[in-house]
Amino acid sequence: MSKLIYLDNAATTKPAKEAAAAMALALEEGFYNPSSLYAAGYAVRKSIEDFRGRLVAQLGAGRLVFTSGGTEANNLAIQGLARSARRRGRILFSAVEHSAVAEACRSLQAEHEVLAMPVDRLGRLDLEAAKALLTPDTLLICLMQVNNEVGTIQPLEEIIRLRDETCPEALLHVDGVQGFMRLPVLLGKGVDSYALSAHKIHGPKGIGALALGARAKVSPMVFGGQQEEGLRSGTENTAGIFGLEAAVKAWPAQRETRRVKARLYANIKSLIPGATLNGPEPESELTAEHILNLSFPPVRAQTLMNALEQAGVLVSQGSACSSRARKPSVTLQAMGLNKALQDSALRFSLSHQTTREDVDAAAEICAKAYNSLKQFTRR
Repeated sequence: MSKLIYLDNAATTKPAKEAAAAMALALEEGFYNPSSLYAAGYAVRKSIEDFRGRLVAQLGAGRLVFTSGGTEANNLAIQGLARSARRRGRILFSAVEHSAVAEACRSLQAEHEVLAMPVDRLGRLDLEAAKALLTPDTLLICLMQVNNEVGTIQPLEEIIRLRDETCPEALLHVDGVQGFMRLPVLLGKGVDSYALSAHKIHGPKGIGALALGARAKVSPMVFGGQQEEGLRSGTENTAGIFGLEAAVKAWPAQRETRRVKARLYANIKSLIPGATLNGPEPESELTAEHILNLSFPPVRAQTLMNALEQAGVLVSQGSACSSRARKPSVTLQAMGLNKALQDSALRFSLSHQTTREDVDAAAEICAKAYNSLKQFTRR
């Protein structure tokens, strides 16, 4: 098989060479426990705190807790903020949230009223419906920055305005896993907590962070040695932290990703006119630069994905975190797509390492596979 064309970067990205080198150095030479009281341990601690300070400044946060990834960061925010509130109230989350957010919210149903906010056909929060659900007793609002399946950017500024008008004491948590380094962060401008993950930006797996604003008071979920100011006990993942630092430094300010994504869409549409876009237009300001979701009726997504893999193109049916559960896409259902479109939807997700040659070849392979499979598909 020739070179694989990897178009599943919303699931995970290949670690940057800089990140891998930083981790190797940390494992070989900087392996000391940051809590140790001798000079070598203190040097590791100082490096961690220096990076934490720079990341806090970059995000506009008050403080930052390193976690094992986006899932833990989201859970720490949602459960930690709810516990710290010490009162019952309403918790809202959008109907297209990642399961790490949705399930964390649902886990609080015994103590709080937990409701999902609907979205429109593009997967964007329905602001009128959200406004009707915001009440003075609202405790917490959870809204992702970028949808992980269709790439829709959520209207954070608008929900902040509605929150401030209706329930100013309510906290706003943002799952920034797909938006970090790609979009501005509004901590200090209405967002109270923000979750991020390294492996979505060419960093390592197993490391993420929760950034907290001035109003956010979080109760810990993990207890022990009082690391991370007592909010996340356990010896720090120093190699992961330094890998994240290197990935942030290596992230290019100027990227062709959006144009390359638009090229992929145009190529597929020209070769497969029946392909249907799920979400905003690729060059719209309402969508992130790297995620494209298309349906290919009447061919089932699993069948087409397998054919693409055999031809050297790797894509996904949606969230990799939920793909093994083989459940219908919550996002596509919430957007109101019919069953034929849901069953034939594939996600193509790019990074700044994806080239025009990659997407040109992928479109040709996709068209060939689709036309072959379509002949044997029952309508």
